[in-house]
Amino acid sequence: MTDIQKDLPDAAKRALAEAKARRDEHGDLKLPTELGGRKGPEPVRFGDWERKGIAVDF
Repeated sequence: MTDIQKDLPDAAKRALAEAKARRDEHGDLKLPTELGGRKGPEPVRFGDWERKGIAVDF
């Protein structure tokens, strides 16, 4: 348990434990390959987005 989780209310700790149990139960998601998607790394992952050819931060 991290320092942040120690300060959480009991309900939040239970919710996190339930979410972890669901993730462990289902394992890795088998997502289909995206067709016609963007090439290269996803821009949202790096904190910016391209709109009409211009990269903007949000």
